[in-house]
Formats: sequence, structure tokens, C-alpha cells
Amino acid sequence: MSNPAEAPPPESRAASEGPPGDTPAPPPSVPLRPLTFRDPLRWLALGTRDFARAPAIGVFYGACFVVMGWVLLKVYENAPAYVLALSAGFLLMGPFLCMGLYRVSQRLERDEKPDFGDSLLAWDTRTGQLAIFGFVLLVLEMLWGRAALVVFAVSFDRMPDLRGSLLALLDPENINFIVAYVAIGGIFAGLIYAVSVISIPMILDRQTDAITAGLTSMRLVLTQPAVMIWWGIVITTLVVLALLPWFVGLLAVGPVLGHASWHAYRAAVGRGE
Repeated sequence: MSNPAEAPPPESRAASEGPPGDTPAPPPSVPLRPLTFRDPLRWLALGTRDFARAPAIGVFYGACFVVMGWVLLKVYENAPAYVLALSAGFLLMGPFLCMGLYRVSQRLERDEKPDFGDSLLAWDTRTGQLAIFGFVLLVLEMLWGRAALVVFAVSFDRMPDLRGSLLALLDPENINFIVAYVAIGGIFAGLIYAVSVISIPMILDRQTDAITAGLTSMRLVLTQPAVMIWWGIVITTLVVLALLPWFVGLLAVGPVLGHASWHAYRAAVGRGE
């Protein structure tokens, strides 16, 4: 028989066990820093500086962007609906494709010499979480491509060629198609941008899981929408201009935006613990 004197008082048990139905408090959210409209231009300046400090590595990744654009056009030259959808999606997957550039900026920030091999293997230390995040982006890209194909299918008797598709987007007579295509593209573009704008740099820099990184990125966009929309406009404008000369502009614009995205993450979230 147990000794009643050895039992803890009811008050102690209540304090240790907590009230009925009580659940552990969720971990604190990652604090975000306030941003201003001048910050995106400052990120571009810092990205240009990093590109100038490691030009060979930057040009390599820029060339990868150019080649991928050429391959995309070649593979889908007879399926323009996919070209339009996947090209936009490919551009919005930039944060995932620019991991090597993030690693270069990270090393430069620490006053370390960038290493080409290290940039290629930037994903190696966070393989699991990056794979989860990459899978989420891939699913969103596939949904976007399928939605774009459906819009084309219900808008035209037959699938137009690439030139016809571009003309269709500019023809006022196709207003229903234009509105539907832009609306669907805007929804997917906004979602992918919100989830990924600082996620990959955050995963690389901190011991952060993919879900926390994605939610933090979305919280940044939702709590500071004006600045982040401005940053999205800057990115979109530069990328569109870089695409015009057969993707060649991505040789410089790609790495500059990659480095700038690292500095956007740094400005918004700050240093990891």
C-alpha cells in the first residue's frame, strides 16, 4: 500500500500535468524584419556585386538557364500551350534552381572564397527537406501546365502553333481566353512566388524544415504585400527583358537575381541561429 504522505499535493500534480485538454504550445514563428520599397533595388545592387566577385560561377549558372530555355522551346515546339505555361513555371522555380548561387553569396557574406564544386553540391546537406519542397513545386507546375492546356483546348478548335499562341494572347477578340489564361496563371504564379520567395535560401541557411520555410515565406508576402509585390514586379520585368534575345539575357540576369534573392532572404529573416 502506498504511503499517502509520499504523494505530491494536488496543487503540484495540477501544475505539472496542466489543465485537462491542454496541448503543448507551438514553436515560436520565425521573426521577420520590416522592409521598405528601397530594399529590392538594394538587393539587386548586392546581387550585381556578388556576380562581379564570382563571375565565372555566375556565368555557368546563367548559361544553364539559357540552355534550359532553348531545350524547352525545342522539346515543346509543337506544343505551345506547354511552352507558355512551363516557361513561366520554370522562371518561378528560380529559387530552387539557384541554390548554387545562394551558396556563393553565403560564402561571400562570410568573407570566404566561393568554390564551384561547393556550389554544385549546395543541396547535399539538406537533401530531404529540399526534395520535399521541390516535389511541392513540381506538383504546382504540373497543375499549372494542365490548367493552361485546358484553357487552350476550350478556347480554340485546334491547338495553334507557337506564333499563333503568342498572337492569340495579344488579340482583343480572344478576350475570354486572355482573361482566363491570365487569371489562372496569376493564381499559380502568386502561389508559387509566395511559397518560394525566401524558402530555399532559408532551408540552406538554417536547420529549417520545408513546411516552416514555406509558411515563413508566405507570411512574409502576406504581412508585407506591397514590398513583396514590388520585388515580384522587378523580377518579372528583368526576366521578360532577358528572354527577348532568345534567353541570352539570362546569362547575366539569372545569376544577379539569384544572388539578389539571397540578400532578400537575409534582409527579411536575418541570420540563422
